Amino acid sequence: MTEPLVKIRDLRVRFHQQGQATDAVKGVSFDIQAGQTLALVGESGSGKSVTALSILKLLRQAEHPGGTIHYRGQDLLQAGEASMRQLRGDRISIIFQEPMTSLNPLHTLEKQIGETLLLHKGMTGPDARKRILELLTLVGIRDPESRLNSYPHELSGGQRQRVMIAMALANEPELLIADEPTTALDVTIAQQILQLLRELQQQLGMAILLISHDLNIVRRYADRVCVMHQGLLVEHNDTAALFSNPQHDYTRMLLDAEPTGSPKPLNGDESPLLSTEQLRVWFPIKRGLLKRTVDHVKAVNGVDIELRPGETLGIVGESGSGKTTLGLAILRLLSSDGAMQFDGQSIDQLNQKQFKPIRRQLQVVFQDPYGSLSPRMTIEQIISEGLEIHAIGDPITRPQMVIDVLREVGLDADACQRYPHEFSGGQRQRIAIARALVLKPKLIILDEPTSALDRTVQSQIIELLRELQARHGLSYLFISHDLAVVKALSHQLLVMRAGDVVEQGPAKQLFEAPTHAYTRELLQAAFTA
Repeated sequence: MTEPLVKIRDLRVRFHQQGQATDAVKGVSFDIQAGQTLALVGESGSGKSVTALSILKLLRQAEHPGGTIHYRGQDLLQAGEASMRQLRGDRISIIFQEPMTSLNPLHTLEKQIGETLLLHKGMTGPDARKRILELLTLVGIRDPESRLNSYPHELSGGQRQRVMIAMALANEPELLIADEPTTALDVTIAQQILQLLRELQQQLGMAILLISHDLNIVRRYADRVCVMHQGLLVEHNDTAALFSNPQHDYTRMLLDAEPTGSPKPLNGDESPLLSTEQLRVWFPIKRGLLKRTVDHVKAVNGVDIELRPGETLGIVGESGSGKTTLGLAILRLLSSDGAMQFDGQSIDQLNQKQFKPIRRQLQVVFQDPYGSLSPRMTIEQIISEGLEIHAIGDPITRPQMVIDVLREVGLDADACQRYPHEFSGGQRQRIAIARALVLKPKLIILDEPTSALDRTVQSQIIELLRELQARHGLSYLFISHDLAVVKALSHQLLVMRAGDVVEQGPAKQLFEAPTHAYTRELLQAAFTA
C-alpha cells in the first residue's frame, strides 16, 4: 500500500457558542489514497461536512482539540494561512453543497471562474477565456459563450452546481472534496457529472472525497465508504462489502431509508383548486445595438394542469426544463401568458396589489432553505413576518402561533430565538415549511424541498408533508428531480423537457408504464442500481 495522499488521525472538531462547547467530530481517522473515491455518508449533522471542511481549514469558528490532517506529509492543521491559500482551489478543491450561497451574486461566471485561474496559474485574457469555455463545456453548460456574462441568479440550480464544479476542476486538483455535488441536479445530469468526475479522476489520478446522502450514487461511484453518526466513525469498509453486509445498526438503518409508501387516495371528484390553460413563459433574446428581439427562450411552452384539493402534482424533468419557472409563474413572480385560475377565481390578469390577498392561500417552500431564510432574523421573526404582512393575529397572539406551527413540523419552542445557521439542513427545511404553513394556505408549491437532505431526513420530511396534507387538506405542486421522492408523494405526474410537457397523467400509471422515451430514460437513471 502506497503512502496515503491524505491521512486523518483522531480528528476532533469543537464549536463554542453562548458559553457551551459542542463536539461535532469526535476522534475520526481514515486515509484517502491517490486516485481513490472515498465516500462519507451519514445523516444531516453527523459531522461529514465539518470533517471535510477541516481539511482546508474553512471552519473559522472551530477549534481542533486533537488530531492531525496530513497532506503529502504536511500537517494542514498546523499550516499557516498563506500556505493554505496556495493549496485551496489549486491542489485541493471543493464543490460546495449550496451553489447559490457559494457563488458571488455580483460577478459574472467568466469573472468567478477566471479568478481561480488568475490566482493559481496567472492566466488572463484570451487564454483564460479559452480555458473557461473548455471547463463550461466539460460540465455540460449549453452554449457556454452566451453564459460568460451571466450572473448566478440567471441560472437554474443545476446550472449553478455545474459552474461550481467547473471552478473546482479549473486547476486540475489532486484532491477534490465533493460536498453533495449532485444535490441540485436531476438524475440524468447527475449521472453525466459523476461519470465526468470519474473520467477526470482516471486522467489526472485525482482523489475524490465524496459527501453524499444518495446511497445509490455512493454504491456506483465510491471505492470505500466511511459511515458517520453523531461525530463518530461507526463503520469503514470497501463499498461492495459495506452494502452487501453492513455491520453497524446505524449503517443498516441508512440502507433501509429509501422513500417508501404512496399518497393517500383522494376523496371524490372535486373541482380543481388550480388550473392553467396554455400557460407560457417566454424570455426574449435581444441582439444588436438597438437590442431588438430576435427570438425567445421558451422556458414554459403551453402547459395545461389541473390540481384538486388535497392532491399532489409531481413535476419532474432535467435541470433547465422549466419546472421552477412554471412554479414561479403560478405564484405570479414571473410574467406569463395563458389562462390561470385559483380557487374558482381567474388570477392571470390580476396586478400585484389585487393578487396580494391570494398570496396567503398560495405559499412556496424553496429548494435552498439556507438561502431563503434571512440570516439576520430569528426563527420567530421569519415565521411571524407573513402573519404581520397579512394582518393575522396581533403582537400578543403571534408568538404562540409561531410556537404551535413549529411543534406541528416537529421542532421545539426553544427554536424561536435562534438563527438559521444554528440548524441542520433538515431542520431549516422544517422551518421553511412552518413559514408557509402558518398562513394556513390551500396550496404549497414545493421546489426541490428534499434535494439537500439525506435519505433518513428525506423520509421524515415526506412523512411530515403527508401528515400535513391529510390534516389540513393541502394541495401540493411538488417540483423535484428525485423520482423516488416524487413516487412516494404524488397523485399526478407531469414530465417536462425544454419547456414542453412530454407526458402527464396518474403517477402510478406513468411509473409503471411510461410511454415517452424521455420518461423511460429518467426512470432508468433513477431506479437502476
